[in-house]
Amino acid sequence: MRQESASLTTHLRVRHDRGHTVLEFLGEIDIASAAEIVPHLDRETGRPGARVVLDLGGIEFFDCSGLRLLYRARRRVLDGGGQVHLVCAHPLTLRMLRITGLARQLPPRPTLAEVLGVSPPPERRTGR
Repeated sequence: MRQESASLTTHLRVRHDRGHTVLEFLGEIDIASAAEIVPHLDRETGRPGARVVLDLGGIEFFDCSGLRLLYRARRRVLDGGGQVHLVCAHPLTLRMLRITGLARQLPPRPTLAEVLGVSPPPERRTGR
């Protein structure tokens, strides 16, 4: 079941989908936006047994402040006995994740649908 999203800041939208809390990062994630995001991130990742998806599909820029947010979220969710997943397909961001080693600790998936276990609709066949 999907619940409507709430934009908590101009850089973070939160919604609930299939038992997961999806934290969708938006725009430029830098030191200023990270400071704006932290209180909301902490609230959503501090729940015991949380099932969290960090979705980077909506980012345009991502620096070390964004990496700190991902490390923080991962630590908080795992400390609370929960599960955390990462959605990222942007080549430069994936490169940063690999270089820093975060990709090993938080393996990125290319789509939210893959993380949530949603199958794409079957292809229609034509009678050719």
